[in-house]
Amino acid sequence: MDDRNLYAGDLYGELALSEQVQPRGPRSLRGFLPGLLLVGVTSLAAAWLSDHYGMPVVLIGLLLGLALNFAASDKSTHSGLDLLAREGLRIGIVLLGFQITAAQIVDLGAGTFVLLIGIMAMTFAAGLIGAKIWGQSRYAGILAGGATAICGASASLALFAVIGRERLPQAQLAMNLVAVALASATAMAIYPVIAVQIGLDESSAGFLIGASVHDVAQAIGGGFSISDTAGREATIVKLARVTMLAPIVVLVSLWIGSADKGQASKMPFRRLALPWFIVGFLALVAANSILEIPTAVTGAALSVSKALLLLAVTATALRARTDLMRALGWRAFMPVACASLVSFVCAILAAIALGM
Repeated sequence: MDDRNLYAGDLYGELALSEQVQPRGPRSLRGFLPGLLLVGVTSLAAAWLSDHYGMPVVLIGLLLGLALNFAASDKSTHSGLDLLAREGLRIGIVLLGFQITAAQIVDLGAGTFVLLIGIMAMTFAAGLIGAKIWGQSRYAGILAGGATAICGASASLALFAVIGRERLPQAQLAMNLVAVALASATAMAIYPVIAVQIGLDESSAGFLIGASVHDVAQAIGGGFSISDTAGREATIVKLARVTMLAPIVVLVSLWIGSADKGQASKMPFRRLALPWFIVGFLALVAANSILEIPTAVTGAALSVSKALLLLAVTATALRARTDLMRALGWRAFMPVACASLVSFVCAILAAIALGM
């Protein structure tokens, strides 16, 4: 691999210097504090703006993080930002398991679930094809297709943890997050209007929203903006998509491992290297399906999960190098645009078929 491609994803030269610097031991809280304070204040500002102006909080966190990322030129902030961007996101994904049960998937029905899987497969493929058409790497296509097919920013960050920044520049991740957030915000505003205008019944409209809007909160909000029935259907369909996060991360791990020369000779179970946060996510889904978890616990877990996602997204934006993002250009947005378009077309055709 060309060294320039390797270091393109390196934010401040840590990879380039890694051979000269000895691994550091455990850090004290003081070492993390500057970065934690920076991302905390930025995220609070995003939450305030979202509450007062009605914009998606993840999108505002992204934009504020990109606008203020000059503050991350101070290396004392790096440890705290990296901690939240990496571990904060992973814990947030684990806690998301409290929102899903096997019963919710069963409630969809086998036919509807198979239809939903087909839409997700077409969306994922569109991300890969869009990346190829617009001259992006297949890893960019995996990131775009997975984020659009599953659950937006959470899926982007989870898949990037598997792909690794040695294969895909972190600037591409930041571009993907911005594109997904913009697409999701647009979908939440437009798709409910389209569903009503074409005369979909409430259940079919809920399916359309749940099957095509990327972000969980915006999918649920878009459904309930039509009716309670549409909102409940959108919630179940969207959470069914979220359950596919773990299987898709597993498949991507196997795919990447089989494509790497150093990994191809290993047995599949050795190449899998399933991330711990996916194991934790599955464990909580299983527990939530078997046990009766108090509503207060699941509600608190959802709030913490959303807060950690906001912190992770904001930290990622603060650490992104805007010069590398500019170098990527508008083409870096196109895989998400292609995947979003295919997702909507497939979902609306399926919703019309279900309403017949």
